[in-house]
Amino acid sequence: MPGTLFLIPNTLGTVEAGALASIIPEQVQALTSRLDYFVAENAKTARAFLKLIAVNHPLAKPLQEIAISELNVNTPPAALAALLAPLLAGRDAGLVSEAGVPAVADPGADLVRLAHAHGITVRPLVGPSSLLLAVMASGLNGQSFAFNGYLPTDAAQRIRRIGELEKRSRAERQTQLMIETPYRNGAMLDALAAACQGTTLICVATDLSLPTESIRTHTATQWKAQLAAGKAPDFHKKPTVFLLLAQ
Repeated sequence: MPGTLFLIPNTLGTVEAGALASIIPEQVQALTSRLDYFVAENAKTARAFLKLIAVNHPLAKPLQEIAISELNVNTPPAALAALLAPLLAGRDAGLVSEAGVPAVADPGADLVRLAHAHGITVRPLVGPSSLLLAVMASGLNGQSFAFNGYLPTDAAQRIRRIGELEKRSRAERQTQLMIETPYRNGAMLDALAAACQGTTLICVATDLSLPTESIRTHTATQWKAQLAAGKAPDFHKKPTVFLLLAQ
């Protein structure tokens, strides 16, 4: 009988061991500690996460003996079958993202789909999602929203894409979510403030669930004024979710 694929949430950044319970439920930590095979976006990050788990929940095996296979944007589709082989042989496994919940804005979705195709039980576990936390805290429309991933890096293409998303937001009253490579956060906010109409709401949510968390929602006009006054968010090289809602 095949094993179960557990979708295990990770923290959204570096946390102290004592703070882990406020982010990852104890039951999830206990279940994670019993597994000895993981598929992870980044093996180093996964090991750091397991070290945190081990503070209060001894691991099934010494950390160096726990198998961790990587699945990321560089993993070819042909390699997925090998990642599932231990589950088909009856071994339970945990799928872990580099941050947050796996299979959402994460390459793990391909493995989950293949698991379903092979009749493997998939169990999602409770934990932090930066996208949902951002929607919750933004004050924007939580009844209808869409995640658009990364926008083009070319400035002209990015402005054009923002215009398309703002148009969709206005037509459907739908909140639009985006992320950016952290060192380009400043350029992203500059583009949003410049490209959007003055009344469009823009939320910048940084370091969600961490001690340095910051969430600010203003109109595009207000953001322009704040940026001109040197009051940009402290978000350089920090994971950030951007949201907009056209009024």
